[in-house]
Amino acid sequence: MNELSMPAATARPRATRRARLKDGLFDLGIRAAAWTLLAALFALLLDLAVQGFGHLSWDFLVSEPRASGRAGGIAPILVSTLALVLIALAVALPLGLATAVWLVEFTRLGGPAARGLRLSLDVLAGVPSIVFGLAGHALFGPWLGYSLLAGGLTLACMILPLLIRSAEAGLHAVDPDWRRGAAALGLRRSTALRHVLLPAAAPALLAGVMLGLGRATAETAALLFTSGYADRMPASLLDSGRSLAVHIYELSMNVSGGDRAAQASALVLVALILVLNLAALRASDRWVRRRMGPA
Repeated sequence: MNELSMPAATARPRATRRARLKDGLFDLGIRAAAWTLLAALFALLLDLAVQGFGHLSWDFLVSEPRASGRAGGIAPILVSTLALVLIALAVALPLGLATAVWLVEFTRLGGPAARGLRLSLDVLAGVPSIVFGLAGHALFGPWLGYSLLAGGLTLACMILPLLIRSAEAGLHAVDPDWRRGAAALGLRRSTALRHVLLPAAAPALLAGVMLGLGRATAETAALLFTSGYADRMPASLLDSGRSLAVHIYELSMNVSGGDRAAQASALVLVALILVLNLAALRASDRWVRRRMGPA
C-alpha cells in the first residue's frame, strides 16, 4: 500500500511546482505587457518633449500664428479646440445619458427596440472618422458652413456611441438590490436615478467621458470637412476654426519648416487631454459626494 501511494505523493509536489511556475510566468507576462505600454508612452512623451519643448513658451500659448504657423503661437487654435470639445460634450452627454437610462431602465433587455439601438451604436462606433466628416458636411454644412458649431455637432455624433455604451454598462453593473431597496422605500424612479443609480454608475460614466474627450480633442479627419482650417481667433461659434490636431497635421504635412511648431503643438495637445481628464475626474468626484450626501 505504501509503495503504491509513493508515486501519488511525489506527483503532488511536482504539480504544485508546475502550477507555481505557470502562475509566475503569467504574472511576469502581465508585468512585461504593462511595463512595455508604459515604456512606449514614456518614449512618445520624451520624444515630444525633446523635439518641442524648446519651441514652447508663454508667448507660444497666447499669441496668434504667423508665417503659416512657423512663427507666433496657437492661441486661436486653443480657443477653437476648447470650443469644439465643449460643444460636443454639451450635446452628447445629456443625449448619451438619457439614451443609456432608457435602454437600461425602460426597455426589455432582449426587446427588438433595444437590440436594434445597440446594434446601431456598435456600427456607429466602428465608422471611420472621415465618414463622420462627410456626413457632418452634408447635414450641417448647408446651414452652418465651415464653423465651430458644425464641427462640434459632428464630434458629438462621433462620441455618442462611446458615452451611451459606457453609461449603459455602468447602469447594468449596479447591484439589483439597490433598485429593489429604492422601490421598497417608495422612491420615485427619477429620485432613485438621481440619488442611487447614477452615483453608483459614476465610474463608468467618467470612463465614457474620458474616452469621448480623448477622441474629440485629437480628432482630425472629421473636422477637415466641418470646422475648416482658419487659424484666426473665432468671433462666434459660426466662425471657422482650426483644432490643435488639424493644426499639427497642417504644419507637418503642408508647411515647410513647421516641424518644431508641430512638435510643440503636439505637446500642448497631450497636456490639454490630461488637464481635461483630470477636470472630468474632479467634477465626477464632487458630483458623487454631493449626490451620496444627505438629500
